[in-house]
Amino acid sequence: MSKTTTDDTPQSADDQDLGAAGSQLSTAPTEEPPHLPALGVIGWARWFWRQLTSMRVALLLLLLLSLGAIPGSLIPQTGIDETAVADFRERHDVLAPVYDKLGLFDVYSSVWFSAIYILLFVSLIGCIVPRTWQFVGQLRGRPPGAPRRLTRLPAHTTWRTGAEPEQVREAALALLKKRRFRAHLAGDAVAAEKGYLREVGNLLFHIALIVMLIAFAWGQLFKSEGNKLVVEGDGFSNTLTQYDDFKSGSLFTNDDLVPFSFDVKEFTGTYERTGPNKGTPRTYETELTYTEGADGEERTALVKVNKPLKIGDAKVYLVSHGYAPVVTVRDGKGEIVFQDAVPLLPLDANVTSSGVVKVLDGYRNPEGEKEQLGFNAFFVPTFGGSASGTMLSQFPALDYPVLALSAYHGDLKADSGIPQSVYQMDKTKMKEFKDSEGELFKKLLTPGETMTLPNGAGSVTFEKDVKEWAGFQVVQERGGGWALGGAVVAIAGLAASLFIQRRRVWVRAVRGADGVTVVEMAGLGRSESAKVPEELGDLAGILYDQAPGVPDPDEATAPRTSDSTDTDTEAVPAEGAEQQ
Repeated sequence: MSKTTTDDTPQSADDQDLGAAGSQLSTAPTEEPPHLPALGVIGWARWFWRQLTSMRVALLLLLLLSLGAIPGSLIPQTGIDETAVADFRERHDVLAPVYDKLGLFDVYSSVWFSAIYILLFVSLIGCIVPRTWQFVGQLRGRPPGAPRRLTRLPAHTTWRTGAEPEQVREAALALLKKRRFRAHLAGDAVAAEKGYLREVGNLLFHIALIVMLIAFAWGQLFKSEGNKLVVEGDGFSNTLTQYDDFKSGSLFTNDDLVPFSFDVKEFTGTYERTGPNKGTPRTYETELTYTEGADGEERTALVKVNKPLKIGDAKVYLVSHGYAPVVTVRDGKGEIVFQDAVPLLPLDANVTSSGVVKVLDGYRNPEGEKEQLGFNAFFVPTFGGSASGTMLSQFPALDYPVLALSAYHGDLKADSGIPQSVYQMDKTKMKEFKDSEGELFKKLLTPGETMTLPNGAGSVTFEKDVKEWAGFQVVQERGGGWALGGAVVAIAGLAASLFIQRRRVWVRAVRGADGVTVVEMAGLGRSESAKVPEELGDLAGILYDQAPGVPDPDEATAPRTSDSTDTDTEAVPAEGAEQQ
C-alpha cells in the first residue's frame, strides 16, 4: 500500500532544481532589496519606476486615496453645496483661508488628490502589463519537469509496482488530464499543473480597479446633476435655465444635455393611517407625460422613489414632495394682482411647510402708489386644532389643511440684481401690516377663506384647490455601467485569487535495480496548504488501483520513504478534493 508523507526538512544544497520546479507559480514581481540607483538620469528613472510599480507603493497610494476622500466627506464642497461653503467661510475666519490653500473645499478636483489618483493609475498599469505578459508566457509554455528527488518536496509518496513504467506514466497522464490538469510527459515523469484561474483572478482584480478608476474619472468630468421643483399641471424642459440648481463636471457642456421635456400630471402619496408606523409613506409616485427631442412622440410614465425615468443618458429621479396652496391676491379695487400655486418647503415628516408669497408687479396701495406685497406662509396639511396650541401638522395627508399668513408691504428688492430665493423674503425695506392692536397682521385660513388687509389695502384668498409638487433630480453620468461591471469583476477576481490554489504534481515511474517499477508522486503549491497533500493522496489512491503495489523485498509491508521522521498517511482518495 502506498504512503503519502509531508516533509518539512529544509531544502539541501544538492537539490538545485527544486527551485526551478516551484518557479513561476505566481507572476508577482520579485521584491528586490533596496539599493541606491545608478548615477545618471536613466538610473534614477529606472529606480523611480521600480518603486512606483511595486506592490507596497500601490497599496500606499490606495490608502492615501482613501484618506484623501475623508475631508471631501466632512468638509462642505463647492461643487455640491455652495451655500454650505459660504456659511462655513463666515463662521470660520481662520480655517477658511487655510482650507482654500489646501483645496479642501474642492477635494476631488484639487491638485494633490488628482496627483494621487494619477500615480495610482500609473502604478497599476506598470504592475499589470509585465505580469500579464509573463502569465501569457506561462500559458504558452508547459509545466516544468520533475526535480531529481521528488521526496524532498513537502508532499510526496512512493511505491513499487509490477506494471511497466510506460503504463504507469500513461495512466498518470490520463488521470491528471481527467482532473483538468495541464499535463505532459517530460522524460521519465509526468509534469502537471492546475489552478491558473488564481492568477487570472489576480490580474482581473487589478484590471477591474483600473476600469473603475477610469469610469469614475470619466463620470466626474462629464457628469451633470440638477434639481427642479414642478407643481402639478406644470412642466419642465431640460435646459440649463429651467433648473433650480445645477452642477456639472469640468468637461460638461450645455450641448451634452439630453433633449427632453415632461409635464407633471398628478402626484400620488399614500400613508400608514394606524399602528406604530403611522404617517409613514406607503406610495410616492408621479404620473408624467414626456417627449424626447423637439418632435418626439408623447409618452406616459410613472416615476417612483428609486425607480427613475430613463431618457437617453439621463435619469429623472423623484426625490421630494410637498404642497402648493393656490393663493389669490387682490388690490383695494378687487382686481386680481396675483393668482398661483405657491410651493412651500416641508419642515418635518408630517409636511409642516413654510415659504413666501411675493407680489412683485401690478399692485397699487390705496394711495395709488406702486408697492410690492410679501406674505410669510406657514402651512399644515392636517391641523391639530386651536386647542392643540401648535401650528404643526399631525399627519402628512390633506386631512385638515390650514394656511397661516402674515402680511408685509414695501420693496422686496427684487430689482436689485442680486438673486433671491423664492422661499425667503428680504424684509429690510418691507413694513408690517398692523392689526387693531398694533401687532403684525396675520391670520389662519382654511380652504376658501379670505384675509382682508387693513385700510383697504386688498385681500388674500386661500383657494379650495391645494396642489402638490414633486421635486426631481436629473442626473447624467457616464461610465456608471463600466464602474458597476468593474466592481463585479473585481469581487470575482479577488475571490478567485483568494480561494483557488495554484499547484503542481509530478509522477515519475522508472525501473529499479531489481527490475521492479518504482513510482514516485509529489505535489507542490504556492503556499503551504492541506489541500495539496489531500489532493495528492486522492490521485495516488486512484493511480495505485491501476498500478497495484508489490511487496518490498526487505519489508513485508508496503514501502515507506527513507526519512523515518516523516508523518505517514494512507494515499486513499480524499473526499472533497479541490478540482480547480
